[in-house]
Amino acid sequence: MKKITQYITLLLLGSLSSCSDVLDVTPNSEFAPGNVLTTEAGIKSLLFSAYAQQQTQQNSRFIINDSEVCTDMAFNSGGAENGQLLHLINFSWEPTLGTFEGDMWAPNYRCIRDANGVIENIEGVNASEESKKLILAEARALRAQAFAILYNFFGPVPLRLSTEQTGDLARATEEEIKNFIESEFLAAIPDLPDPGQEEAFGRFNKGNASGILAKFYLNTKQWQKAADACKTIIDFNYYSIGQYAFKDLFRVENEGMNNREMLLVLPCRNEVDFGNWFMAGALPPNFKSTAQLPEFVYQASMSNFATQYRLRTAFVNSMAENDQRRTLICTSYVNNNNVTVNILNDDNARSFKYWDNSTIGNNSGNDVPVLRYADILLSRAEALNELSGPSEEAFALINQIRKRAGLPDLTLTEAGTKELFREALFKERGWEFISEGKRREDLIRQGTFLSSAIARGVSATLATPDKLLFPIPQSEIQANKLCVQNKGYN
Repeated sequence: MKKITQYITLLLLGSLSSCSDVLDVTPNSEFAPGNVLTTEAGIKSLLFSAYAQQQTQQNSRFIINDSEVCTDMAFNSGGAENGQLLHLINFSWEPTLGTFEGDMWAPNYRCIRDANGVIENIEGVNASEESKKLILAEARALRAQAFAILYNFFGPVPLRLSTEQTGDLARATEEEIKNFIESEFLAAIPDLPDPGQEEAFGRFNKGNASGILAKFYLNTKQWQKAADACKTIIDFNYYSIGQYAFKDLFRVENEGMNNREMLLVLPCRNEVDFGNWFMAGALPPNFKSTAQLPEFVYQASMSNFATQYRLRTAFVNSMAENDQRRTLICTSYVNNNNVTVNILNDDNARSFKYWDNSTIGNNSGNDVPVLRYADILLSRAEALNELSGPSEEAFALINQIRKRAGLPDLTLTEAGTKELFREALFKERGWEFISEGKRREDLIRQGTFLSSAIARGVSATLATPDKLLFPIPQSEIQANKLCVQNKGYN
């Protein structure tokens, strides 16, 4: 998948060069305007463009921060980014906030646009029926995933299902968009390859497509469907959480198909336009080294942003001292003056989940997980608990995660009711998925998103039920006369 975006970039650069020659010469290759979407190579280039729109690299830091600084997990200070993130921290965001358009809305609709192009043209492609079925299934899964992400952030949005639809399009109803996302995944999954059989890591297979659907069911509280979808993934007997120690799970050296925990990732490389920028914001000022992670060798060529991606002290302190997931949280470091600085307090600890000794400037090579097998196990445990309370299977699922973290099993004595198990499970999810952009949706599903904001000092006049959804970007409201803004936003 890391080669896909590079291929698209080269293709586009090639198409933009020598403009005068293009005007003077009638193209006779398979990439001529009239032929490009009738060839397998041409339709794949459009499919890979849809993947590229969905698998944003640099903006992964926004995907993470936008879903965490508005929660009890993360904090931010300093630099230009703070001007935007401060509104998310304080629940003072408005429809004009740039991240809603640039990092949430536009990339997903560009993916939908390209997927629609594939779907509309696939029948006319000169390729085998088997190849066309696979390309169509991937395009439908990409489109469904994009709508699921948009629904998560904004609620029902316009269902753009054709490249020829008018610009003015009303938002779908709740029932319409939920039915569409489900039906698209269910139609696509049978024609996708089994896990590990996809042509390249990062493309859809039956496992990761089922996983995205399972998370959609979970976030919409369709508990039985969520439990069943997770069971389908478990029954592949392909994925595992026992392959790596937690601190090694996110290392560049352990990426790709060989990492059986990663169902789907945002692929990154330590190159301009393809890098993971999160670590550049996580580094404390004048960072030199930390005894907590001696494997990380900081070099002067690595960027250290003015903006600071921080973790809240109360959240870090909620973790057991011997929790192995704390090995990737920096709470003290040695600065360039060889002074040891303690940063646990004042909401100042740092997530070092994406450390990479080969970082160049801003660009680390760590893939950002979209979906891990640990999430599937915890999602099934949650769904089973919501259906019928704690069960032997639900305890076994959560305890797989705790075992890797070096923690004792959760017991019936500690979490013997539906409410106690739910509370324990959401704590586990928080500790497991730090800096993976899941905290906002988890707290909303748990029903504590607003109350936890008020508890840490956000005004109750700002942390209102309307804030369970982000506003439709103002640019879309202005461009689409039929698109109605979410309640509570001007």
